[in-house]
Amino acid sequence: MGGRYCNDPDSLLNICIRYCLDNLTVTLADYNPVRLKPNTFLPKEICEKMLEFADKDSEQFDTHILPLFQDTTCTRLDNLNLRNSNVSDESLEKLMAHHPVNLDIHNCPRLTPYALDVINRYSGNLKSLVIGNTTQILPETLVYAKNSNQEGAKEELLSRLLTTRKLLKLVIWGISMQQEQECYMTLLTKDFIETIQFLDVSSCVDIASIDFLTKSGNLTWLSLYNVMLKGNAFAILGQLKQLRHLDISQSSDNNSIFREPNELLSTLVTSLPKLTSLDISGTNLAGRGVQEKRVDEACDIPGLNSRIHCPLEFLGLYGTHHDASHRHHIPAKRIAGDRDESQILTACQAYLDRHELLEKVLNDLFHLFRGEKGTQVDTALRLILTAMSRHIGEKHVQISGSASLFYIVKNEDKSRINPVMKRAILSTLINAMEVHKFDPTMMRNGCLTICHFQIPLDVLFNYEKLVRLLLEILGSTNLEEFVERIAIYLLNSLACQVEGEHKKLVGDLGAITKMLHIIEDRLSKHDCDDVMEIAWSTMWNVTDERPENCERFLTRRGMELFLKCLNAFPNKPELRRNMMGLLGNVAEVKYLRPQLMTTEFINVFYHLLDSTQDNIEVSYNAAGVLAHVLSDGVAAWTIVTPWRTDVLESIRRNIKRWDVNSNRNINYR
Repeated sequence: MGGRYCNDPDSLLNICIRYCLDNLTVTLADYNPVRLKPNTFLPKEICEKMLEFADKDSEQFDTHILPLFQDTTCTRLDNLNLRNSNVSDESLEKLMAHHPVNLDIHNCPRLTPYALDVINRYSGNLKSLVIGNTTQILPETLVYAKNSNQEGAKEELLSRLLTTRKLLKLVIWGISMQQEQECYMTLLTKDFIETIQFLDVSSCVDIASIDFLTKSGNLTWLSLYNVMLKGNAFAILGQLKQLRHLDISQSSDNNSIFREPNELLSTLVTSLPKLTSLDISGTNLAGRGVQEKRVDEACDIPGLNSRIHCPLEFLGLYGTHHDASHRHHIPAKRIAGDRDESQILTACQAYLDRHELLEKVLNDLFHLFRGEKGTQVDTALRLILTAMSRHIGEKHVQISGSASLFYIVKNEDKSRINPVMKRAILSTLINAMEVHKFDPTMMRNGCLTICHFQIPLDVLFNYEKLVRLLLEILGSTNLEEFVERIAIYLLNSLACQVEGEHKKLVGDLGAITKMLHIIEDRLSKHDCDDVMEIAWSTMWNVTDERPENCERFLTRRGMELFLKCLNAFPNKPELRRNMMGLLGNVAEVKYLRPQLMTTEFINVFYHLLDSTQDNIEVSYNAAGVLAHVLSDGVAAWTIVTPWRTDVLESIRRNIKRWDVNSNRNINYR
């Protein structure tokens, strides 16, 4: 399995950089102000790796990570990838002092219009600018100054737009503007339109026209996805003779229908001699598949007759009218569509930045793997994980992606999923569940998928985060019954077969309190279901050799609920076994045993010695509790009834009746 999730060990450089980020004192002279240690110089490769690996959502990112690079004599950054971060205007200004070549600020919600001034000020070397959806840094409308001529007003506005002259690549998604602002894009791209080579203005639906492209003779890559094409738009596109990639796809039916689509597409394609990649997804430009005139060789997309002998490298046909991707004779080497696995995976790769299309593509993948028809598992896994990581806040992307992961993991031979991929799958799922913790479908998909891994071994790297998440969702009042059942089952599995520190952690995170609340809720409804039984089992596991968790059980009215459950559900052997196993752990803690020395409690254990429920389990555990209490000696027996000698005799009698060949339901490490 090659690529991002190959099974090769991490490089020494990456390990060292992650260590430095986790232990900032290794790198910093002090914390106030943040600066590198004296005579420390970091080359560009290390600086950019540190920025790449840093947790961009952490509290330290703005205060301790970014200021590391403010001294441009000791550090160097040509590539500033701040995508999906909480970077502020102030930190951006410090980083821009490096005069970067490439800048990516997609999805940076804290940036303001001041960031645009910063970019302009330090844009001397800037060749690539990805604004993405961080369009709040741009003005929404063109506001002309009063009592001034129009040209003067334009010049005033230019200072608020992009003034970088070396820009070769610009990406802006979903910019909002008033319909009458026909010159907006003209002004925005004025300083670099003649030299720019890569332009992506996807979902800028309010662009009044694409006249601004008439001067862009060097464009080789253009995306007008979800941009309304009207008037002379196709004539302008036909003038861009250097174009190699053109995307005019649509996701809205309102903008997807063109008159005379066959002729329109044919004229466009023949006008662009260097075109190798074309996306017309969601439109009717592929026609009905019916030839308007006789052609010598078969081509099921009439507008592409001219490409029969020179097929496109890529053709986007996903969601086209009249199911164009299902046709047989298509002049393209790779096709994004929904006919088969290859087309769906190509579509997933092509639309990784478009969550509204990804929802549909991932749903297609889900149906593919649910029907066990998916064969390119490695490729599918990489694409699904990338899509989910890139759109963590999009609920439907996470639901469709996690549903596909469930069927892949369920049906795949686990030995074929290497450790790196396992960690990637589990990390992606846990992150998605954390963001969408109150969505029952996401919780169900996530928990069920995680249950197919080896628990707890496979999740030890993210143990605390998963336990914390499960405890939080178990406290939700809107939790579906099935989700609650699978979540508590998973939590119990995490608490079983781990060492003492992990058990302590589960208790520290509030598991005892949460389990007791669940038990109390079931008691109020007189409902002894498997959730209640697992709640007792979970406490049995986390109290094993952990005195602090045993103490938590006692101080949070655990014994009161123990007695209530015994009285309310006398014929539930599984429940009794779990409860008595827990009390056996409590009784092992010497300083807690005096709290068990009451007539009410000892009488309960004394009578349970004679129990024949669940083979010898209940009787065995009752004997264990009493044996610990008895071991403290005669002086510690401070109650009148039952007599200590009677208890000893009952233990002796019951041990003799036990079948030594009985199976014990207990997990030993």
